[in-house]
Amino acid sequence: MLKIQNLVAGYGKVQVLQGISIEVPKGKVVALIGSNGAGKTTTLRAISGMIKPQSGSILINGRDVSGLDSFEIARLGLAHSPEGRRVFPTLPVLDNILLGAFPRLTGARLKGDVDADVERMFDLFPRLRERRTQLAGTLSGGEQQMLAMARALMLNPEVLLLDEPSMGLAPRLVDEIFSIIRHLKSMQITLLLVEQFAAAALDVSDFGYVMENGKIRITGEARALANDPAVREVYLGG
Repeated sequence: MLKIQNLVAGYGKVQVLQGISIEVPKGKVVALIGSNGAGKTTTLRAISGMIKPQSGSILINGRDVSGLDSFEIARLGLAHSPEGRRVFPTLPVLDNILLGAFPRLTGARLKGDVDADVERMFDLFPRLRERRTQLAGTLSGGEQQMLAMARALMLNPEVLLLDEPSMGLAPRLVDEIFSIIRHLKSMQITLLLVEQFAAAALDVSDFGYVMENGKIRITGEARALANDPAVREVYLGG
């Protein structure tokens, strides 16, 4: 479904990713963990076209999308819920959600029943239903994270990228976000998850990759990584 091969990318002359390879099978959740500055967010930005790869390939359903603009990659079915949420603060919650369906509304992707999908988002995130007319910038951090995820899901994506969904949230809201991720997993949504809480990320994932200094150091089934002494010592707090 999503296959990254020998990806090299960075910012200007700074090379962050040094030939990484990652595979996210259809219907599976894959965690990308590592310390701050390891290159996790850069990986997602390169996949979604926010930065251009210097070399390597990014395949979605066998099609190489490396070098395409973000809107072109979105049309092919990749949705990105970015670090920091990046909602449109001066627009109501409902309009933010509908913007996620923009490629469907313009005919770039199969339209389907957008109104029914909005209702599904409100079922998945009941708090957003209560605040559907409220400006997104007035939501709490947890509510903005839910909104960013709902907006991404409105694409009806082939692949979903989630970047640090628990960042800055209270423990109760972190549990709620991971409960939602488990629900997405039950729906067999193909998902690449970058998350600071490595133990929680591995717990909800099928497979995992450990990144360090722009390279993939360890990979394997999530349960095996969670029980790996080296991974536990460095990334899971022993």
